[in-house]
Amino acid sequence: MQFGRTYEEFEVGAVYKHWPGKTVTEYDDHLFCLLTMNHHPLHMDSNYAERTTDFRKNVVVGNYIYSLLLGMSVPDVSGKAIANLEVESLKHVAPIFHGDTIYGETTVLDKTPSRSKNDRGIVYVETKGYKQDGTLVCVFRRKVMVPTKTYIKERGGEQPGRPEFDQPSSKNVEKQP
Repeated sequence: MQFGRTYEEFEVGAVYKHWPGKTVTEYDDHLFCLLTMNHHPLHMDSNYAERTTDFRKNVVVGNYIYSLLLGMSVPDVSGKAIANLEVESLKHVAPIFHGDTIYGETTVLDKTPSRSKNDRGIVYVETKGYKQDGTLVCVFRRKVMVPTKTYIKERGGEQPGRPEFDQPSSKNVEKQP
C-alpha cells in the first residue's frame, strides 16, 4: 500500500479517491466532542436537538468530519509530508448525522518547488467529503510540504525509522510442549 507521495509523484489535476469510507456513529461524535471539550447540545443532547433545532436530531460536529477527511487523505497525500503548512479554507456545506457514511477525494491544484531547499516542494490540494448519497458535506484546501525522491534516498529510503528484526529460523525455535 502506498503511503504518501514524493514531490515528483504529484501531478496537477490528479484526483485521489480515498478508500475506505467511514460510517459515523454516535459514539464517534460524542467522543470527539468530549475530547475537544465541545459541549454544544446540538451534538450531545438528543432531547435538545429533537425539540429545538431544524434538523430534529443531533448533528455531527463539523471538525470531526474535517479531521476524518484529513486522516483519510494521508495515505494518498501527506503520508510522506515534511509538514502541513496551511489550511487555506474550510467549508462545511451540509450536515452529517449519526449513521451517515463519509467518503473523500483530493484534487491536486498546484505544486511548486521549495525556494529555499531543493529536496522538497509544496503541493496545494483540495479535499472534498461526500455522504453516501453523493451530497457534498465538506471542502478544504491546504498546502503540504513534501519530500523529493532525493530527500527520501538521502535519509535512508521509504521507512528509515522502521527497525529491522532478525527473524529466527525454524531450526532455532524451541518447540513448545
